[in-house]
Amino acid sequence: MDISISPFFIAIFEDMRKADYLIIGQGIAGTMLSWFLLQAGKKVIVIDDAKSNSASRVAAGIINPVSGRRFEPAWMYDTIYPFAKTTYRELSDLLQVPVFTERELWTVFPSLQMREAFLNKTTGNEYTELPAALKYEAFLDQPYGAAVVHGATVNLRTLLPAYRQYLQAQEALLEIHLDVAGLEISEEGVTYKDITASKIIFCDGVGTTGLPFFKEIKFLPNKGEVLLVKIPGLETGDIIKKGITLVPQDNGLFWAGSSFVWDYEDDHPTAKQREVLEKSLVQLLKAPYEIVDQLSAVRPSGNDRRPIAGFHPALPSVGLFNGLGTKGCSLAPFMAAHFRDVLVADAPLMPEIDLRRYF
Repeated sequence: MDISISPFFIAIFEDMRKADYLIIGQGIAGTMLSWFLLQAGKKVIVIDDAKSNSASRVAAGIINPVSGRRFEPAWMYDTIYPFAKTTYRELSDLLQVPVFTERELWTVFPSLQMREAFLNKTTGNEYTELPAALKYEAFLDQPYGAAVVHGATVNLRTLLPAYRQYLQAQEALLEIHLDVAGLEISEEGVTYKDITASKIIFCDGVGTTGLPFFKEIKFLPNKGEVLLVKIPGLETGDIIKKGITLVPQDNGLFWAGSSFVWDYEDDHPTAKQREVLEKSLVQLLKAPYEIVDQLSAVRPSGNDRRPIAGFHPALPSVGLFNGLGTKGCSLAPFMAAHFRDVLVADAPLMPEIDLRRYF
């Protein structure tokens, strides 16, 4: 019996691109996970359509050691922040672009009660302090004073396109929109177009919420809108917070945001949220401002505000790394490195982030 394979099928097999991991999405989650897997010597192909208003491309990249209006310490901050700082500086050296900037968050108290709450929660905290004197008196309405929080920003508008060029140079990027219906999935791996991979890992933010594989996961997507504004005369490297957050940008602009909307029709900017943001600007600023642009995006997050990572219990070749939420820039490096260790070194996955908690 002749069991030789025809040249036609040999040519098909030779034309297939092979990878260890197919990563869907190149926001901060996909960027970090693909980076650590490449560092581990794995073959990675990233699929991303460069959607201009993805959450990572609209976010200000703030790293803040305290969370919310209760000023609670951010989860695992003493571990994740030093790791993030080291990672971003390594990427800055590799890509030859400015990525990471340590900044003071000038936090203006909206009331005496909020000032007292801040002092009760943060006294003795190495990341916070009360200033000796108020700054920005000509620009800010701050009758109840302000505090200094030591944080940072990640320049996502520089990092993401620079890393994208790095992936292109590695022949590790496919600039298309993934058609989920075109995926062929088995226990041994996945095939998509001319690509075969052992695993596929979705890092595509809110796009994951529409996938049939993860219907059990309780995502709480929310829409955020921001303004880009000019404030003549205000020059600072600080982040300024009071109801709204001002983050310095290039060309004398400030990122001013963001709103939180749970019920929304689409991911486009709205006149209603512009009005909400302007109201907060007026409550903060004593100086005039000019609106240059308005941006919006939908953020992914889980219902317990923890990252979501792991593989589908019934589809072992289908994985997820998502749900980083508003703490994405601080969480992504450490969590991506941890997930890398799970994948390549059989490390146990942290139960706090294991997607199986939803199944």
